[in-house]
Amino acid sequence: MKYRKLGKTNLNVSEISFGGIMLMDTPQTEADQIVKNAVKNGINFFDVGPTYGNAQNILGPALKPYRDKVYLANKTEPGQSKDQVRQDMEKSLELLDTDYFDLYQLHEVTDEDALNKALGSGGALEAIIEAREEGLVKNIGFSAHKEWAALKLIESFDFDTVMFPINWNYWFNYDQGPEVIKKARENEMGIIAIKAMAQRRWEDGRKENYNTWYKPIYDNNELAELALKFTLSQDVDTAVSPGDNRMLDLAVEFYKKNEEEMEINDKELDKLKSFLESHGGKLYPIPK
Repeated sequence: MKYRKLGKTNLNVSEISFGGIMLMDTPQTEADQIVKNAVKNGINFFDVGPTYGNAQNILGPALKPYRDKVYLANKTEPGQSKDQVRQDMEKSLELLDTDYFDLYQLHEVTDEDALNKALGSGGALEAIIEAREEGLVKNIGFSAHKEWAALKLIESFDFDTVMFPINWNYWFNYDQGPEVIKKARENEMGIIAIKAMAQRRWEDGRKENYNTWYKPIYDNNELAELALKFTLSQDVDTAVSPGDNRMLDLAVEFYKKNEEEMEINDKELDKLKSFLESHGGKLYPIPK
């Protein structure tokens, strides 16, 4: 596994990282093995959050043997008050059996009201900054699914990281991603790519027992591999696996198959674009 420096942080993160939501409702013994395999494969960045059902309860015990060898990221909802965020954080620290988070983020900032609350007096960001001063949080970041929100957050505070969908479909169909990367790098921010192996929203509800609100590319290995290579060919630091351990296994399989050289070439890029009409479509609401 290759590692990239996460922006201006001192974290060297694996190119593929672990989306903790995949452990929601997973039997503990099975979760323990999933985490063990991930660490064995060189994955050292784990992301989870309190809105992912019981994922924190399960990830905590599974990750405990490796906590000093990996980085752990968590998040909180941006519309909450300072006190609510502090409660969120303390509960997460308890469930994950850790003394600190390597990264703590505002989660999925999607509308102006939540954004303004998060940045305002008595808001979420104040709580996170105070926690950093206490040593409970090492770095501060945010996730957003729309470019306008990400750009406004970058301008508003000196965040350490941004989590954003760097996704083939979203990039080419809606031109979402390039400007976020550009502005983030101007501010020396780390870039955590999400939805690398996502196709589009489910059209008829969730299928195949995948715990995702979007369709992961589980039924077309050629497209899935090209999509992952596309994401890791951009100026990002790590790509978070989709919310299902089968997709993590597939990502690792592709990674090893390519001998860790996940650069997409021109021919492959043309092939990826040829899937846009047949396999593309709306991933998020059309950006503002």
